[in-house]
Amino acid sequence: MISEARWLAVTTITLTTLSAAISISISAYIFNRKCNALKSKIHELELSLKSCSDNCASERQGRIRAQQMLRKQLTQPKSENLNLTYYPMIPIGTIHSCFSTRNGTPRQPLLHPSQSGFKAKVRVPRLKGGKIGVFGTRSPHRPCPIGLTVAKVEAVQGNMILLSGVDLVDGTPVLDVKPYLPYCDSIQEAAVPNWLMEDNLLSVASVSFSEEFISSLESCWITAEKKSLYASPGEFQSLVMQVLSWDIRSLSQRNRPRDAIRKKEKGQLLCDTSDVDDEHLGETAIVHEREQNSLNSMEVVYHLILEGLDVSYRIDHDGNVIVEKVSTSAVLDNKLDSYNYLTWKDKLQ
Repeated sequence: MISEARWLAVTTITLTTLSAAISISISAYIFNRKCNALKSKIHELELSLKSCSDNCASERQGRIRAQQMLRKQLTQPKSENLNLTYYPMIPIGTIHSCFSTRNGTPRQPLLHPSQSGFKAKVRVPRLKGGKIGVFGTRSPHRPCPIGLTVAKVEAVQGNMILLSGVDLVDGTPVLDVKPYLPYCDSIQEAAVPNWLMEDNLLSVASVSFSEEFISSLESCWITAEKKSLYASPGEFQSLVMQVLSWDIRSLSQRNRPRDAIRKKEKGQLLCDTSDVDDEHLGETAIVHEREQNSLNSMEVVYHLILEGLDVSYRIDHDGNVIVEKVSTSAVLDNKLDSYNYLTWKDKLQ
């Protein structure tokens, strides 16, 4: 009897242990299935979100390309009207300037003494988004893409001219050079709109440089000085200060810094100044977004390309610019070594 009772007890314990193990195994199996299902769902949602983001980016790029193609088609003469509307222009030379990209290039000459169907209305940076007729501005959206600029002739050497105060991007073709004659080109009684008389609408509060900028500029200058028109890192730093003394950000970058943060997260360089999207925003929406996003401006690192160098900076909502560092830019620098400061050193002394 005792032996049989022990056997029954052992059997009961074994069955209980086996039942518990089976129950745990089933629970673990069910738990793993639920985890795998959740992981699969999360993965599907991530793919869907990435697809939506890519589609939005592709749609915006496609819209910009379409507008650029439309503008190009509108500015090109039709073949049947060539004899009436086409005037051949042959460039006499090419500008080599410190402005490697359009971003940071002065919107009007003489602002920076150290540098060198079309839209009926365009948003003017000086008016912070206000619209003005295209023929009353220096907008690149003009139907005839030819502009005039004022520059000072510093020196002449062979077939090269050294200019200062040029508001042109590196690589701009030059159609002609004409002398400025004050007695006929300057009209003292000329009247201009009131919005052009405001000089400080785009000026920033201050420009400061970090210690990292100074050290990184010393490192980059070993390579940059071979092609630079500036004699020293100090002169280049002075150029950066003059350029950034004006808020060179586009309207969209000023109003929607969070969009710039998203671009940064995707690894895009924040030097695009296109305001295409702002054409679809009402004035009330622009003011509202400016108020909502003013605190996000310091989170964004903006980039300025000068002399083939990538200058990184931040700007707070009070207009204080902090230049953080400088590095070699991936943007192709078209200037040859023969156009550097040493070429003109004797002429400038």
